[in-house]
Amino acid sequence: MTEMRGFLLFWCTLTATIAALSLGPSFAHVLESVPRLTKWSPSLWRETTVFNGQFLLFAVIGAPLDVAAIACPGLLAWQLRADRPAFWFVLAAAVLYAVSLAMWSILVKPANDVLATWMPGPIPENFDAIRLRWETGHMVVTGIKAAGFVSLVVGLLSIRHG
Repeated sequence: MTEMRGFLLFWCTLTATIAALSLGPSFAHVLESVPRLTKWSPSLWRETTVFNGQFLLFAVIGAPLDVAAIACPGLLAWQLRADRPAFWFVLAAAVLYAVSLAMWSILVKPANDVLATWMPGPIPENFDAIRLRWETGHMVVTGIKAAGFVSLVVGLLSIRHG
């Protein structure tokens, strides 16, 4: 019984850590978005976003974290399958993190695909539309991840101790 509690504690801690680490970079995008949308010139936005690798680690580290933020709550929900309502909240967290990744694919990735074609020189004609899609897409993703994180926390706090 003690070994099982230790294993569950490990999975709860790992899951919460991974979920928080996945939410963190997304929330950072939201914190940056107001000046990026209202104060930065198009050339500054393009230079920092596209050309100098500012967001490279968001992909290299963030993408695996996003996948793990789906898998860890999914595995934890399976472990909690006999413990309702904790199971449902943790399962909802896994689903919400999956939805956030789907929304990233629908909203942000198409903008990233366009950004990958931009070259130094004149600002592209579609700049405003692509910038808005990229910034607001990250906002949507962050909102869904935040809901997933809250669901996870409620689930963790709902686990029966006994």
